[in-house]
Amino acid sequence: MLSDAPPHYLGHRARLRERFLDAPAALRDYELLELLLTFSIGRRDVKPIAKRLIDRFGGLRGVVDASPAELRAAGAGPATAVLVRLIKEMSAAYLEEKIRKKPFLSSPRAVADFARMRIAGLPHEAFMVIFLNVQNEVLDSEIINEGTVDQVAVYPRRILESALARHAAGLVLAHNHPSGYTEPSEEDRRLTETLRQTARALDIRVIDHLVVGQGGHCSFAERGWL
Repeated sequence: MLSDAPPHYLGHRARLRERFLDAPAALRDYELLELLLTFSIGRRDVKPIAKRLIDRFGGLRGVVDASPAELRAAGAGPATAVLVRLIKEMSAAYLEEKIRKKPFLSSPRAVADFARMRIAGLPHEAFMVIFLNVQNEVLDSEIINEGTVDQVAVYPRRILESALARHAAGLVLAHNHPSGYTEPSEEDRRLTETLRQTARALDIRVIDHLVVGQGGHCSFAERGWL
C-alpha cells in the first residue's frame, strides 16, 4: 500500500536547518556538510553522502580543499562540486576583504588565516606574496608561482616587479608545505634572507614569511628571524 506521508529526509532537513539557525557551532562537521548538500542535491537523504565525503577526504577541511574533479571522482555531482568550490572562494574573498586596508601588525592572525585558506590545502607547494603600503596596510595579494609536492621555484625579480607595480613598501611572504609540517627548511631561511636583502635595496621591507599547513602556520617574525 502506497503512503502519502512525505519522505523522512524532508523533516530531517527542516530540523537540521532549525538547529543550524539556533546553534550552528553545535553541529558536527558531517552535519554542516549535510546541510550544505541539501542545497545541491534534492529528493535524497544526503547524510550518507556527507559522511562518505568526510571519510574520503579526512575531514571537512579536506572536502573544502578538494578540487571539483576530486569531488566528482568521490561521487559528488557537478552541482555539489561547484557549491563546495564556491564556499571556498567566498571564504577566501571574505578573509582578504577583512585584512585589506588594516595594519598587518594589528591583524597578523587574520593574514595567516587568509594565507592558509588560499594555499594550505593545495597538493603542491605554492608561493604567495601579500603586498603592504607604507602604513603596513594590505594592498593586494598574488600567488607568484606553483610547484611540485616538495618545492616551488621563487624568482626575487618577479616578486619585486610585482611589488613595484603596486607601489608596495612591505611584503609578507607565504608558502605552504603540503605535508602539513610547517617547520621551515634551511632553504626556506636562505631564500627569505635573499629576498630580504634584495628588497631592502629597493627600500621595500620583508615583514614576515609564513609557512602554512593544514594544522597551522609558522611565522619567521615570531621566531625572531626577521
